[in-house]
Order: sequence, then structure tokens, then C-alpha cells
Amino acid sequence: MKTMRSVDGKRIWRTTDEKASQLYQDGEANYATKEEWKKEVRDVNKNPNDDADHYTGPKHNKPSKAQKRQMRKTL
Repeated sequence: MKTMRSVDGKRIWRTTDEKASQLYQDGEANYATKEEWKKEVRDVNKNPNDDADHYTGPKHNKPSKAQKRQMRKTL
């Protein structure tokens, strides 16, 4: 996969290697970095607070077998 940018610079997209080389040879597009594509296309609709929406509260771990065995010894 390659990242391509249109000659006028308005559009950026990902495409196969073969199609990218053909677009470049025809002069229809230039190569671009994947970071540009991530910033302009992939992460546009991503909300930076998405992780905060999934908070489920405090985590309660179950005791391991060793912890259970230790509790039985102390009782």
C-alpha cells in the first residue's frame, strides 16, 4: 500500500503499489507520507476523549491461587 496525494494537493488516499506507480507515471498524483494520511484522513473524525467514555469504574482483581492459599494458612 502506498499513500498518494493529487497533483492539486486537495485529495489524499491509500492505494496498491501497482496503481500508485501508474498514477505517478501518468502525472495524476504524487507520493505522500503515511503520517500525512493519518493526520488528514484517518484521524479526522476521531474524538480524543474516546478513552474517557469507556471508563467502567474501579477494577477488582480476583485473588490468585497463591493468595488464597496464603489466606487459608493465616486463618
